[in-house]
Amino acid sequence: MLSIRGRKFAHCDGVSRRDFLRLGALGFGALSLPQLLQAEALSGVGKSQKAVIMVFLPGGPPHQDMFDLKMDAPREVRGQFTPISTSAPGVQICEHLPKMAKVMNKCALIRSMVGAEDRHDAFQCLTGRLTRGQPQGGWPSMGSVLSKLEGASNPSVPPFVGLAPKMGHAEWSDNGQPGFLGVAHAPFQPNKGGGKADMVLQGVSPERLADRRALLTSFDKFRREVDASGMMDGMDAYTQQAFGILTSSKLVDALNLDKENTKIRERYGKGDPNNRDDGGPKLMEQFLMARRLVEAGARCVTLAFSRWDHHADNFGALRQDLPLLDQGLSALIEDLHQRGMDKDVSVVVWGEFGRTPTINKDGGRDHWPRVSCALLSGGGMNGGQVIGATDRLGGEAIERPVTYGEVFATLYNNLGIDVNRVTVNDLSGRPQYLVDQGVQPLKELV
Repeated sequence: MLSIRGRKFAHCDGVSRRDFLRLGALGFGALSLPQLLQAEALSGVGKSQKAVIMVFLPGGPPHQDMFDLKMDAPREVRGQFTPISTSAPGVQICEHLPKMAKVMNKCALIRSMVGAEDRHDAFQCLTGRLTRGQPQGGWPSMGSVLSKLEGASNPSVPPFVGLAPKMGHAEWSDNGQPGFLGVAHAPFQPNKGGGKADMVLQGVSPERLADRRALLTSFDKFRREVDASGMMDGMDAYTQQAFGILTSSKLVDALNLDKENTKIRERYGKGDPNNRDDGGPKLMEQFLMARRLVEAGARCVTLAFSRWDHHADNFGALRQDLPLLDQGLSALIEDLHQRGMDKDVSVVVWGEFGRTPTINKDGGRDHWPRVSCALLSGGGMNGGQVIGATDRLGGEAIERPVTYGEVFATLYNNLGIDVNRVTVNDLSGRPQYLVDQGVQPLKELV
């Protein structure tokens, strides 16, 4: 694994998190990547360029203050923001998302997400499954499944890249856990007892990624250390190719935002340089980096944006965060369309649950797993529409409830994967479907 350390932040559960940029399904303990490269070379398997970008909003974003405003609700529910019209006829969203309003014809809003667990982690948004009742080893995330099923579309770029911080303290609540598929299909190798240590680019933080000299120097140091240790001796060509991924200029170039057109970088934004949190969970450039990575060949990129666990001063925090999300997310959606990538690259944006209809005494909203929102774009999906509805208070789904599994089935469908047929074997050798049996893609979108 390659880890680039960032700053710390915390949710209401008191668990401290550190933002990491982690790259590559490259565990030293297993040679499945070289074996996969060898198998592909022998079989001549073709590779598509379809991909998924998963944007996680950690902490639980307030659906009724963003995408499902309730102007007819009582004051203690309604909130402080007003809705604005969008490019999708009849669809309104929050006034602090004007750039997203302009691209809403390219998006689909789900206002009736149900079945969330009341826990702070990204597990359900990355696997489509509940944490309870897991098979031995745990459910794999979508990125791990794609790594297993399709491997790398480009030998120099890992199929699954994680740009998100650790979201929880449970063993399988980390962003991008491979579950029963094993660490070879993780975006990084877990840094825990019994596992190999992370390969850390010493002295290179997210803020210094723009310094290509420092990045390349770190890569050169890593290569020299590997050569000096004798590890490369005796390894076959496929193993050396796997190590080559780490030092590939294609991967480095994808991470080097100085390679990007200045005007495009300005569209995505760089966040507030005076905001210390911006260097961690509010890293604006993650949106641009995600686009560059899928363009380079990554099949799944996950990222986390800001922190939405506002039990107090909900509206003050949103006035700061919503414009940042508005700029980064709208730029990503526009960029994918302008580059002709919108048919192949799916984008999904959501959090682990919604927020309470009633505003508490501290001006915040508390956890509300009964209903939440999601936004999807690209992947050839039908945009410009809203799926589902909540009641007058935004507390219950009253029309077309949608489960996480249905969204995952839709994303797999966009990738050309039939959830009714394709399986992956668990640790006992038993085939497991990618979503719960009977769950189908959303017919409104495909």
